[in-house]
Amino acid sequence: MTTTVYARVESPLGELLLVGEVVADGPDAAGVAGVRLRSLSVPGQKGGAVVQDGWRHAPEAFTEVARQLEAYFAGRSTRFDVALAEGAGTEFQRRVWVALESIPYGSTASYGEVAARVGASGAGVRAVGTAIGRNPLLVVRPCHRVIGADGALRGYAGGLERKKLLLGIEGGAG
Repeated sequence: MTTTVYARVESPLGELLLVGEVVADGPDAAGVAGVRLRSLSVPGQKGGAVVQDGWRHAPEAFTEVARQLEAYFAGRSTRFDVALAEGAGTEFQRRVWVALESIPYGSTASYGEVAARVGASGAGVRAVGTAIGRNPLLVVRPCHRVIGADGALRGYAGGLERKKLLLGIEGGAG
């Protein structure tokens, strides 16, 4: 049985909800059982996580994730090194999410470019947009770096103002 833990962390995007799965291979150096991040969502996010009965509030389990998020928002870090939970999404969604992770910090890619990377160009662009919209790991998995072919900000589950803020932090379009 998997134990689900969560914490809330303040950020420029509002209060982030971090959800993770406790890993059974024992505690880390700080004495906290290893946690794999399953979700990072913002207030009012379309499809965002909601705390469920049986989840345990465990902010200590997310100390490293919180530290990395703080460094990112302060402009001191350009990447995340976080253990992620496996098994979320369909095989196609996971391919799209891997493509998102290849978009460099401070850069953007169009939905069509992401579709081409996963072999779903043409009519597949809409499916790619849907997969991006179901990304459970906002910020950490950089779906905010995907923009319209015309350079316009399009769809972001956390809201376009947050997408613009994230791109601004990274010095990209926005």
